[in-house]
Amino acid sequence: MNAQAGYGQFCPVAMAAELLSSRWTVVLLRELIAGSTRFNDLRKGVSRMSPTLLSKRLRELEAAGIIERGADRNSYQLTDAGRDLRMVVEAFGIWGQRWMSKHLSLQNLDPFLLMLDMKRNVDPGHMPKKQAVIHVRYPELTPARRRWWLIVERGDVEITQEDPGVDPDLTVEASLTAMTEIWMGLSTVRKEAAAGNLKWTGDRAVANSMQAWLGLSPFASEPKRAAA
Repeated sequence: MNAQAGYGQFCPVAMAAELLSSRWTVVLLRELIAGSTRFNDLRKGVSRMSPTLLSKRLRELEAAGIIERGADRNSYQLTDAGRDLRMVVEAFGIWGQRWMSKHLSLQNLDPFLLMLDMKRNVDPGHMPKKQAVIHVRYPELTPARRRWWLIVERGDVEITQEDPGVDPDLTVEASLTAMTEIWMGLSTVRKEAAAGNLKWTGDRAVANSMQAWLGLSPFASEPKRAAA
């Protein structure tokens, strides 16, 4: 890092901030900690980040010893220093969940990131069927962002916008706001259904266990402390 761009302080907080406070860096670390290793997979989690900037940030993290290339040179993995940042990223998330207002959070709706995060956190162990197809529709969105499928098979979960060509076990139609509130722990499936913001058709057992198997934010259990 250019010394002129830094804080010029020996304090460990200042030194760490010089590296970690650049735009997108903490969010990129979130994706690496979540398990993404390849460039295209990382891009899915930071879809508004340009490929050029993503490449630049990856080079910076590699130079700092936070990530290293995999054996195939086409993937990235966290080093010991990178894994040690998990607690930092989690602290960011906990603080944001507690103190950023619900209103501000819900101004940044993103179906791509929401479905990716759901896919990462779906718990097949709470699903009554070992193999299931869940069709999620957001009727207010454009066709390119409206339809999604979660496919659970032998404990693995995949997400796609391509119709898998089989009848879904469950079809869920909800507003993106309602589904985001559920994911963030700000609401529940039951509350949104009672309010008319979520409707379902299909297997009743899969629907009734939705709150249990649905992938929620790892910070969903943190209560909001910010003023509404």
